[in-house]
Formats: sequence, structure tokens, C-alpha cells
Amino acid sequence: MKKIVFMSLVASSIMMANGYKIPETSTNAVALGAANIAHNQNSADAAYYNPAKMVFMSDENHIEADVTYIGLDKITYKPVGGNEIKSKYENFYVPTLHYVSGALGANGVRVGLSITSPGGLSKKWNDAPGSTSAKEFTLKTVEVNPTVAFKINNTLSVAAGFRALYSDGIVTNAYYDMTGTGLDFGYNLALEYKPMEALEIGVTYRSKINMNVDGTTSRVVAGANGDVSVSLPLPAALNLAFAYTFPTKTTLEAVYERTYWSAYSNLDFNFANATSEFVLGNPKPKNWKDTNTFRFGLTQELNTMTLMAGLVIDESPVPEKTLGFELPGTDTVAVSLGSRYKINDKLDLGLSALYSIHKSRTVSSSVNDNAINGEFTGGDVLIISAGLGYKF
Repeated sequence: MKKIVFMSLVASSIMMANGYKIPETSTNAVALGAANIAHNQNSADAAYYNPAKMVFMSDENHIEADVTYIGLDKITYKPVGGNEIKSKYENFYVPTLHYVSGALGANGVRVGLSITSPGGLSKKWNDAPGSTSAKEFTLKTVEVNPTVAFKINNTLSVAAGFRALYSDGIVTNAYYDMTGTGLDFGYNLALEYKPMEALEIGVTYRSKINMNVDGTTSRVVAGANGDVSVSLPLPAALNLAFAYTFPTKTTLEAVYERTYWSAYSNLDFNFANATSEFVLGNPKPKNWKDTNTFRFGLTQELNTMTLMAGLVIDESPVPEKTLGFELPGTDTVAVSLGSRYKINDKLDLGLSALYSIHKSRTVSSSVNDNAINGEFTGGDVLIISAGLGYKF
């Protein structure tokens, strides 16, 4: 078994850093910038964002189906003293489903189920040096997350869930073609506390998942076609949320999210038929850092309509030293808007949009391990989501 250093493309993308992970997996989450951890809107996506809220929902079955469009703008790289290159514009559609049961038994136990895509990426560079390591990468993920919630008393509830994550990816660069899949597991925990009617506090934790991706190669420059495998940490994430509702039915929510990206310390791919020590070498250091994300949501309830807005301030986990073309991560600021319209007592319709602005980033070859010496700009993200909710 040999290790390939150029495989940072697939590793970084599966890790789904700030620009490529999808924390907004419902119409409400897109509208609020995923600041929907503490406040109970009586929506089925509570099963994913804070399943402990399920016990405080109306005693009905809640189901919601959403379709989300994601557009990734071109990234421009301008090297010092050279000609700029651009990645391709990419777009795709992501369906999601959320379900919350009615109360089960005298203790009000609720169960939930979410089927989401927590991350995805399609990144292509046609020109060198970007195409050398990242000519194409396409990643699809599906997470199935059943949960159960218990009411401790009228102000406190807890929940736990099981996560099954499937990944399917394609990688093409100057050295090989690869396809691979993985199926891995984790868990999530949640708490909801309502010390007073107007104040809600939510805490959620999603565990680290060690992603074991197995695949096959073709067109291997430094070896023969064969099997390839890698084990990567999908880091844990902790959310602390506070929501306050004013007498005007206006709710403000603030969320602090800590993502433990430092679990991604190095990259170590194993190829069955590698031959070149020049191309295939030792594990490659990544040394990502833990990140802080701040989310703010505003909800205004009207008679038949709910209006929402959000603001997200996010930072990249990728240090300048290990940054590459596969994931030129930058700090971001996102703004969002959305609404839900109550058609009748059973049915409601939602529509929302989020725009994420990526800051420019300058990288110096005196620091960067990949000899990158220039500036990255662009790469903004547009998300549009539509959802239909039903109670029965």
C-alpha cells in the first residue's frame, strides 16, 4: 500500500469546509441562515436541527419536503506575475425530507426522521495549475438521521439520534481518475430548555464521523489501476442557541457554532498498486483549525404568513500553509430571507434564499506547501429553497 499526496482534493471536499458544507437543509434553515436551533416554529425540520424541540410541537404528525438549488460561482485565481484562471460555475439541486411523529404514550415521547444532504460539491478547473490537482471533483452525500425526544418536564426536553452517512464521489486530475463510496455512522444529541414562555435555549451536538471511503482508480500515472481507501474525520459540531420572542410575535435567535476541524490533522490515502515514491508518498499534513460560526435569525409571525431573515458570519478552517486549489477556503458572510404561507390548518408553503459572500484571500508561496503564490477571489454561493409542510 502506498499513499498519495495529491488526493487532498477528495479529502478536503468530503470534509465539507465552510464554502461547501450545507448547514441549510430546509426552507426555514435557508431563510434563517440555520439559526433555527432554539425557537420552536412547529416545523418538521426540528427533527434535524434540534430534535428536543419535537416534544413542544403540536400533537400531530408533521412532514416537510424541500427542494434546494445551490449555485457555486466561479473562483478566480490571479498568480503573482501570471495570467488568471477561473474554475467553472456549478449548480445542483438537493431534495430533503423531515418528519416528526405525534405524541407517543402518556410521557409525550416523539420520534423524528430527517433525510438530508449535509454537504456536496462540484468543483472543476480547466487550466493549470488548478487542473493539475483539481480538474474535477463531484461529491454527493445522503444522511439518514432518525431521532427520539423525551420530555423531562414542561420546560426541559432531551433527544438523541443515529446518523448514517453515505458518500459518492468522482475525482479527476493530472495523475489519476477515481470513483469511491462510503457508508459511515455517528450520533447526535440535543437539549431544549424554556425557562420562561418568551425565552428558549437550545444545545445540539453532532458527533465526529470517521469516514471510510473505498474506491477504484483508472489512468494512474504512477502505478496500475486498483483499489484505494482512506479514513477521514468528519468533525464534531456543537451549537449553543438563544431565542427570545417579543409580545409582537417577533423572535430573535443567536447561535454560536463550534466545529472541531482540528481532527483533520493529516491526509493518508492507501493505493493498492502504487509504484512511484515521487507521486505517491507519505501522509500529507493538513492541520486544519477549529472554527467559530455566528448565526442570527429574525422571525416575524403574522396571521397567515411568517417572515424570516438571517445573517451568518463564518470562518475558514484551512490554514494558508496547506491551502490548495481543491478547497481555497475563505471567510464568508451570508444574508438570507424567506417566508412561509399558511394555506390552511394542515398545509403551508415556504420559499427562501441565501447568498454567501466569500472574502478574497492572498496566499504566499513562501508559506504555502503547494507553491501557490497569488490571490483567490469570487466563489460566492446562492441557495434557493422551496418547501411544502403538511400536518395530519
